[in-house]
Amino acid sequence: PVKFISPWIYIGIIFLLVAFFFIYSLVIIFRQRKLSEVKNDFINNMTHELKTPISTISLSSEMLLQDSATSPEKVNKYAGIIYEENKRLEQQVERVLNVAKLDKNELVLNKEELDLQELLGQLKENFDAFQSETASSLQLNLSESSHILLADRVHLTNVLYNLMDNAVKYSEGDVQISISTKVTPPYINIEFSDKGIGISKEHQKAIFDKFYRVPTGNIHNVKGFGLGLYYVKLIVEGHKGEIYIKSIKGEGTTFTLKLPL
Repeated sequence: PVKFISPWIYIGIIFLLVAFFFIYSLVIIFRQRKLSEVKNDFINNMTHELKTPISTISLSSEMLLQDSATSPEKVNKYAGIIYEENKRLEQQVERVLNVAKLDKNELVLNKEELDLQELLGQLKENFDAFQSETASSLQLNLSESSHILLADRVHLTNVLYNLMDNAVKYSEGDVQISISTKVTPPYINIEFSDKGIGISKEHQKAIFDKFYRVPTGNIHNVKGFGLGLYYVKLIVEGHKGEIYIKSIKGEGTTFTLKLPL
């Protein structure tokens, strides 16, 4: 005898298939929407970041052209502004190009023996020279053990400066940064701590994503493309290292870099 198969089974299978494709389509739509938002946010940030130095250069050039009898002091002042803003533009473009190369695996790390203590000393000198807030400070608490690494000097320096810039940008008022090192062979841990505004838990997982910036609504009070921490993570991983974050909203943030000696 032929067994009778209930048509409800077929209906159930069809319903499950339709539901599966419907949910899958929704996931794709939301993902595309998120990518579109991230792309638009990046374009807005990039436009803002590039417009500012371009406007400053344009204004300074105009001031130089308007008055042919400008005093040497003013000529030097405006020429200095143009020079600094042009350098800033170059750095922004270079940052975007570096990330593009990293994405295509075209960036080669030129590793050499270098002393991390030396790099951190230069970082502190730079911070002290450019901080206008008298109460701001960068403290170095370095281990007495060897800090010799096999690393790319340019990119590792960029990593350290990116983390310092991040701490400065997300601090309100005076900037308090503490950098400490701890050697546990075959690795060295570098802790970058600040007492800034902190990052809420919901945003901590995404901060290393390309173009991601912690939402601040329509207020553009923090400069950047959302490439800094993405670049930092790629360079650290390119050195066979790891990076972690620990942050409390309103209290501060600590980035820990784990690099092979």
